[in-house]
Amino acid sequence: MALDGMTIHVLTMELSASLLDKRISKISQPEPEQLLFTIKQARGTIRLLISANPSLPLCYLTSENKTAPDKAPNFCMLLRKHIANARITGISQPSGERVICIELEHLDELGDRRQKKLYIELMGKHSNIIFCDEEDKIIDSIRRVTAEVSSVREVLPGRDYFIPKQEGKLDPFTVTKEGFCLAITRKPIALKKAIYGSLTGFSPILAEELCYRAAVDSDASTASLKEKHLEALYSAFCSIMEEINAGGHPSIVYEPGSEQPIEYGPVKYTLYPDKKLVSLNSMSQVLLTYFRQKEIFTAMHQRSTDLRKIVQTLISRNAKKLDLQEKQLKDTEKMEKYRLYGELLQAYGHSIPEGSKKAKVLNYYTNEEIEIPLDDTIPAIKNAEKFFDRYQKLKRTKEELTGFVEETRSVLDHLLSIRTSLDMAENTADLDGIRLEMEEAGFIHKKSKTLKKREEKSRPLHFITENGFDILVGKNNYQNDQLTFHTANGDDIWFHAKKMPGSHVILKKDGKEIPDEEYEIAAEVAGYYSSGRDNDKLEIDYVEDKQVKKPKGSAPGYVVYYTNYSITIHPTLLRVKEIKE
Repeated sequence: MALDGMTIHVLTMELSASLLDKRISKISQPEPEQLLFTIKQARGTIRLLISANPSLPLCYLTSENKTAPDKAPNFCMLLRKHIANARITGISQPSGERVICIELEHLDELGDRRQKKLYIELMGKHSNIIFCDEEDKIIDSIRRVTAEVSSVREVLPGRDYFIPKQEGKLDPFTVTKEGFCLAITRKPIALKKAIYGSLTGFSPILAEELCYRAAVDSDASTASLKEKHLEALYSAFCSIMEEINAGGHPSIVYEPGSEQPIEYGPVKYTLYPDKKLVSLNSMSQVLLTYFRQKEIFTAMHQRSTDLRKIVQTLISRNAKKLDLQEKQLKDTEKMEKYRLYGELLQAYGHSIPEGSKKAKVLNYYTNEEIEIPLDDTIPAIKNAEKFFDRYQKLKRTKEELTGFVEETRSVLDHLLSIRTSLDMAENTADLDGIRLEMEEAGFIHKKSKTLKKREEKSRPLHFITENGFDILVGKNNYQNDQLTFHTANGDDIWFHAKKMPGSHVILKKDGKEIPDEEYEIAAEVAGYYSSGRDNDKLEIDYVEDKQVKKPKGSAPGYVVYYTNYSITIHPTLLRVKEIKE
């Protein structure tokens, strides 16, 4: 998830192909640290968006316009003065760094040709857009950096522009085999760290990809590498660089069956065999798509933050409550001992001298002698009554606690299932359904009378296998109940992760004979939509839907079944296709 040097190299090639010899027709500054260049072409208009925002530095081509403020900021006015209608004469990436240099030719006030350079630095918190003359003297920048801010480099008008050198790093475009092997083995550290710490432009994820292609453990120490490992690593490095030099394979990695992106890059990642890889036409399209979709899921997570906090607090509280209740219940196991002491003292009390602190008597149930502690201030018969009182008290406690433990455990299970539903929520309607469930369970106060109506917008997930079998998945406990007891037919097959929160999953039979493979696929889906999604192996229960029962008064989503089959699978959605409804 890094805008590394290799990504920028592919982006630079793309910008060169699209913008070289084109003229800038408009310059705007939509945000304080963002520029938008409009370039008119024979076939429409293209725009270059540049952002030096420290939290999200970006640069990509787009067809979308952005509204700019009525009064242009000073930096924007400066650029308009110098390079309005300038021709783009060169686009390059200096030394594989996270920097793009755009060379521009324009006419000055006297009509003479002049050269300018715009350096786009995409370096996280050090990101900047720096405008220089042909001698690399800084004219100005979108963010000025004084000596108080950085002791390494000032970015101020009149200063010389330079890129701080990364000591000990090699240029991946010129490094030799000998230099590559020497660089990654010079220090005994984790291999992936040695790779991205030795090669300019390589991010940790690209280092992981290199190790994966070479079939070498990325966490292994470089000191353990043998000649065959170095050969495999250099071969994998060469394959990645060939891919980069050929324009790369801009792509996004998604969770299977989801629009949630988890990674992007300039190459086809092979280290995610269980994820979905989508290749796009350009790096610009990748960046635009990735961050737009990421923003949607981030916004969803933020909207659900209040519910997550409430659920997590209630889970912690009920887990502590259950632990205390179970300890108290365990203490009641002593009651049978007290009952036995009382019986034996009643039987042998007449032979026990007064003032005794203990009594050794025969346990007529086991024919073994046991020792009973006594209160020496009262007779043995009174001690018997005392033990019977303790027995009765613990018996009543056990009866009450048993009900409390079951109630607390039920509430905790319900909360854990709600937490799993929150992880699956994809839109506002899903959150509304969860909020409604929490209101009706008494976990939160009722706020809205319209949630029931809005819940209708949320629908269960629908997948289809290659053989045409439908698989339905509940996204919350209301949908689980609806699927299991209303949507499914009695002979449909019901799936659920064993002994953990998860979705009810229905494999529709529709009068057809179901091949064994379809059971495996449906079980994989049930595993994926459970709290055990990240497990390598997971046990899934399955049974005919008519065998699943709902106890009266139980929480939404809670069911019981007494006969079932089980199957062990790896949770994934790779063998199904989602149907959008």
